[in-house]
Amino acid sequence: MFTDNDLKQLAAKGITVEQAEHQLDEIRNGFPFLRIEAPAAVGRGIMAPTAEQADDDVKAWQEYVAGDHKVVKFVPASGAASRMFKNMFAFLSASYEVPTTDFEKQFFSGIHRFAFAPTLNDKCRENTGKSIDELIADGQYKAVVANMLENDGLNYGQLPKGLLFFHAYPGGPRTPMEEHLVEAALYARSGDEAHVHFTVSADHLPLFRQKLEEKRSYYEKKLGVKFHVGFSVQKPSTDTLAANPDNTPFRTDDGSLLFRPGGHGALIENLNDIDADIVFVKNIDNVVPDHLKADTVHYKQVLAGVLVKMQQRAFSYLRQLEEGNYNHERIEEIIHFVQRDLCCRCADIKHMEDAELVIYLKRKLNRPMRVCGVVRNVGEPGGGPFLAYNADGTVSPQILESSQIDQQNEDYVRMFREGTHFNPVDLVCATKDYKGRHFHLPDYVDRSTGFISNKSKNGRELKALELPGLWNGAMSDWNTVFVEVPLTTFNPVKTVNDLLRPQHQSEE
Repeated sequence: MFTDNDLKQLAAKGITVEQAEHQLDEIRNGFPFLRIEAPAAVGRGIMAPTAEQADDDVKAWQEYVAGDHKVVKFVPASGAASRMFKNMFAFLSASYEVPTTDFEKQFFSGIHRFAFAPTLNDKCRENTGKSIDELIADGQYKAVVANMLENDGLNYGQLPKGLLFFHAYPGGPRTPMEEHLVEAALYARSGDEAHVHFTVSADHLPLFRQKLEEKRSYYEKKLGVKFHVGFSVQKPSTDTLAANPDNTPFRTDDGSLLFRPGGHGALIENLNDIDADIVFVKNIDNVVPDHLKADTVHYKQVLAGVLVKMQQRAFSYLRQLEEGNYNHERIEEIIHFVQRDLCCRCADIKHMEDAELVIYLKRKLNRPMRVCGVVRNVGEPGGGPFLAYNADGTVSPQILESSQIDQQNEDYVRMFREGTHFNPVDLVCATKDYKGRHFHLPDYVDRSTGFISNKSKNGRELKALELPGLWNGAMSDWNTVFVEVPLTTFNPVKTVNDLLRPQHQSEE
């Protein structure tokens, strides 16, 4: 199936022939749908801390970071902003010259409220000799959009989302990258140090480094913190083969194999390389201006406090099990913790002998742990928290996407549709075991939970394989705890007009 040139391509990426053949088998056969018990809800897999409990969680976190622990903020930031401007690209190529759709009208009516408006205005003057308002008065709407999107303008159509001007401040606009630095100093610092890691595309890495060097000293002085900032790119070995509709390898015009990025699930390898006790994970576009950060900071500390308290209990139980320092009552207590607090249930647990039970409890406790903030469902697209069956027959909390649900199963479709909560990608992770050793995170991936999507290349259809999602199958075998957080902590920017929402506007 593979030519000598193919073998060279595979070797250059660090992909074995067996892995390539397995990828084609997955594309050919697809992935099994997940078996669901129920959508998670408050009182059934989702914790909803009272104000008093939340304050106790914050205190637990603050005590933890006062000790000798390394905390890292991990931010997936490799996405280009092109999808943010899909509607405006369509306007550029439309047959009409003036704003016609509701989206286009909203963009132009609010154009001076964008944080990038002053920079765009300067670029319009430089390239056309006219300001934004003068171009609009002349009916040259497309010239304004072209100066925003195209290479000789701001080039926003090709830049990474993390380097766009999102929020306006008296001292100048801020990018999401800068907002994440500020957030790290507010809830993820240890002493006077804050560690932040961005995953970026190789093409954008120099731009991120440049922005960091421009801004690092300013924020260090402003926030009284020393930043340690790392960058990484998705590993070539996590790329996947593209296939033709008949499931044979897709080849480019010169006969080469076509590889595609494996999706955000590939980042489990990047996360695995992070040396830290606790890792916060949050998407690049979910940031707000300083005057709205209070809820974000508070609830990030709540999530982290829940995590460290859960971890401390798990570690204590593991040491007792290892040392044989337990009796029947203690075993019952541990079972209660695994089943009630970690929501990991096994129907066969009543039939296990003592020795088998201890092995089972050790296996379930000695895993990476994550606490996931979930928000009330308001109709946003994406996945949600569920209680799902695992390969070993246990039921545990999982974040699922609609593509993992059998659309022919009416009960499952109803569960997904009626789910009360949504996944905003708000994770706090513990990646070391009770002896301080780093878990090898790829060992905890459910390899049977990838995705197959239909794409095209130069007008030709192809099948693309995505690895198990970072917060879906890639963390399937982690201990997972869901905690309800307010909607004010979830403010993604999926389209440019989202920046006109009050959550992304300056304080009046």
